[in-house]
Amino acid sequence: MTGVPASAAGGSAKATPTGQASGEAGGMKPARGGKIAAAAVNQASVWNIANLLTMLRLLLVPAFVALMLADGGYDPAWRSFAWAAFAIAMITDLFDGHLARTYNLVTDFGKIADPIADKAIMGAALICLSALGDLPWWVTAVILGRELGITLLRFLVIRYGVIPASRGGKLKTLTQGVAVGMYILALTGWLATLRWWVMAAAVVLTVATGLDYVRQAIVLRRQGIAERKAALEETEA
Repeated sequence: MTGVPASAAGGSAKATPTGQASGEAGGMKPARGGKIAAAAVNQASVWNIANLLTMLRLLLVPAFVALMLADGGYDPAWRSFAWAAFAIAMITDLFDGHLARTYNLVTDFGKIADPIADKAIMGAALICLSALGDLPWWVTAVILGRELGITLLRFLVIRYGVIPASRGGKLKTLTQGVAVGMYILALTGWLATLRWWVMAAAVVLTVATGLDYVRQAIVLRRQGIAERKAALEETEA
């Protein structure tokens, strides 16, 4: 966690020449320097562990594409290396957000870069698989269309509130990651059949959770409009 020691930020309340404490308990406003120091304690640095994991995930996107398409895109060894890059990216996705919330490392950079990194690695994998003929383009279109659509929907209703991540959404993300990872590997036999079913489950969850987010957005918007109307009527009364 970033920050400076409490002693450097002003520590405990100090006595003034009149004998009163310089903090709020003494009836006086804290010194301007104390406010700046306190802000320095509470403001997380951009170069914290959560953001570094997000940056790593962004850097893994071009590396993954290069490994995925190496030697024509069908070499099992290169595909294994591509799978490793994809797996690392997905694992870091599980930790960066948790670390940011748990240790108060949330920054404006992280709010913007984290969802971009998520969409970038998944989008790169799906597009590469479809370009190589391993995955139908309609599957890629459904998954990416849903992700981009829900992201846009969140921005449209943010004035009324935030749509929370659901358990179904988390299960969808996990299933997508497993399915795409299985397609990246050069699997044969029953494993190739199994990955088809896992991808089918991922598509179903993608559509179902997408529709649920639309429902939540409609309800949230209606509630927000009703609350604003009630507040306006109360003010006029």
